[in-house]
Amino acid sequence: MRHSWFLALLAAAAVGRSAAQTAPQPIDPSWVTVDSAKKTADFQLTAGRTGHNGALNFNGFRDGGLTLTVPLNWNVALHFLNHDGMLPHSAEVIGYQNPVPTNPIPPAFDRAATNMLQDGLTAGQTDIVKFLANRVGLFLIFCGVPGHGAAGMWIRLKVDSTASAPTLSATPAPGKP
Repeated sequence: MRHSWFLALLAAAAVGRSAAQTAPQPIDPSWVTVDSAKKTADFQLTAGRTGHNGALNFNGFRDGGLTLTVPLNWNVALHFLNHDGMLPHSAEVIGYQNPVPTNPIPPAFDRAATNMLQDGLTAGQTDIVKFLANRVGLFLIFCGVPGHGAAGMWIRLKVDSTASAPTLSATPAPGKP
């Protein structure tokens, strides 16, 4: 069980870390590869890709600033890498909610979470999260390490019955879900 001292330490670390970049980086189309015949989307999900938000980001984006859209009933593989050299991170797909939870909760899809969800994976560690996007709606790809998601470490997942292929887009108004 995490204590308030852990959250205070996390906040101090985030404030003290170099914010080498004040805005998220551009979207790299190579983050998503598509196999239309197999209805599969592979997404390169990198925790702490940049110093943005004290490295509490996915692919350089925070607070829902990036949206991965996938067609209904496609297979999704999140290729997770923790690039952050200071803090552990994890990822899970959760239902769209406000406020963002402070701790991990049950995933929205079967098996839609990394290993070590609460403790996080350390620098350089990887995991592959595979799930079937079998429910239309808006979801969050959220860091399950206590306090990280609430500090802005989440992006959006949209499962869309009208989409013909997966896409990545900047979310116009990042912020609260």
